[in-house]
Amino acid sequence: MALNKSMHPRNRYKDKPPDFAHLAAKYPDFQQHVHTSLTGRPVVNFKEPEAVRALTCTLLKEDFGLTIEIPLERLIPTVPLRLNYIHWVEDLIDGQKQPRRGIDIGTGASCIYPLLGATMNGWYFLATEVDDICFDYATKNVEQNNLSDLIKVVKVPQKTLLMDALKEETEIVYDFCMCNPPFFANQLEAKGVNSRNSRRPPPSSVNTGGVTEIMAEGGELEFVKRIIHDSLQLKKRLRWYSCMLGKKCSLTPLKEELRKQGVPKVTHTEFYQGRTMRWALAWSFYDDVIVPSPPNKKRKLEKTRKPLSFTLPQAGLKELQAKASAINGSARNPVDSVTVLVEKNLTDLRVLYKHVPCRKQQQSLFVTAVENTWIHGRQKRREHKRQLRELPRAPHCATISSQSTAATAVLATNPPSQNQLSPTQNTQDDGAQDKTAEESNGASSNEMSLEVMHNTIGEEKEEDVTGENMDMQSSTCTEDAASEPPSKRPLSPSAVEHFLFKCLLNVMLEESDVVVEMHWVEGQNKDLMNQLCTYLKNTLLKSVAKS
Repeated sequence: MALNKSMHPRNRYKDKPPDFAHLAAKYPDFQQHVHTSLTGRPVVNFKEPEAVRALTCTLLKEDFGLTIEIPLERLIPTVPLRLNYIHWVEDLIDGQKQPRRGIDIGTGASCIYPLLGATMNGWYFLATEVDDICFDYATKNVEQNNLSDLIKVVKVPQKTLLMDALKEETEIVYDFCMCNPPFFANQLEAKGVNSRNSRRPPPSSVNTGGVTEIMAEGGELEFVKRIIHDSLQLKKRLRWYSCMLGKKCSLTPLKEELRKQGVPKVTHTEFYQGRTMRWALAWSFYDDVIVPSPPNKKRKLEKTRKPLSFTLPQAGLKELQAKASAINGSARNPVDSVTVLVEKNLTDLRVLYKHVPCRKQQQSLFVTAVENTWIHGRQKRREHKRQLRELPRAPHCATISSQSTAATAVLATNPPSQNQLSPTQNTQDDGAQDKTAEESNGASSNEMSLEVMHNTIGEEKEEDVTGENMDMQSSTCTEDAASEPPSKRPLSPSAVEHFLFKCLLNVMLEESDVVVEMHWVEGQNKDLMNQLCTYLKNTLLKSVAKS
């Protein structure tokens, strides 16, 4: 589960992510959904609805003592994200543990907000639901956790939000309302068509939920406007109105709508959970409420600076050190060994780098990528091998030697004819002609030998550019290539004017593992750095797996 440091400070999962191995050993129903990754760590496939449901039910049981049931065809909530919302509501109502009353609009089959609020804080909840299946499951989940005295689940007509739910309770003042509006306006949006930036990666988790849970006329924007319309009539029947948004673009028009309606107190926040991000909006008609401050720019800046990283576990470091020693015998420790292998991969990809000062037990490289050479690498290697099979040839240095010798032999046995000599040479005596022929023969032989060598070294340089035949070159040929003029040598990272991106790559030791981090500096597209990071990760982990 991808969590990060930007979660709510009181979220129990902020600094202590769920231990999948421990949970799998304790709960058999969850164990079947836990697999071992290439790094040897337990992972869960969040694209499988059964796995997401098993994790949610396991966390609620382990950390809150709650036993719930959720049908696969209805929305399956993630616990850490729902906790963020609960803690923010605590901030809105001053975080006091005294009995509070709240409304959950569209509680869903899990009834997760009322269950968490009642269990953690002793809050009273009115939970509304329009879907028959969700209503039945929510009622059952409340009853089997013995929380019927704190949570009342009510079935309301379609399109009802707050007004009809409060008709029978005219004297009660609620402290807050919560709501997860249906995010999408239609089926195309729900499938991600025209609703997602094309440059963003696809969602990392499966999208579950019934029609009423994920879709509404006009999407979440119109749905929340209906809540605003109800609040303008109810006003101080609730101290705080709130909702969670799935799209950042919905936040600004909703705040503008509240401003137009003259709502005096408005605030918002952001919820983080790995790659998942949500926005929450709250407003009040009370003058004495304390309004929490919105997220500041410093917090956003810290999020954008978060590096890409991957871990090489201790179990595979011995194999990597052995491979690194074969390349560079001076690599004495795991950090140096991983750095040597990273450098080799960067060299093969023609990615420029240079060492920069860093702290102890760490290696740092300033990386400059000039061209994208890490995409479709396997296809290129296969194509190159196919060409080598179809056009076999001798090693480069042997070719130079054999072709030069052959050229000399041909010229020695077939000297130039008289017709090939210049008019002045035809007028010379026999001795002069013999001497001239001998000189011409030697000169032609040298010229052909140089030409053959030039062509062969040219072919060698072309293969160097592909980065696929480094291991086929002899030491003599390598020395010839190394003697090329400075104008032909690769530029240093600082001398490159046009580039795809620049980043700082750190290799460091964390406990017994080695961690590789890539910090963005500048460039055209951060996705390119992500691709390179994935390439390096897969290459190093596959080396361990093959060993």
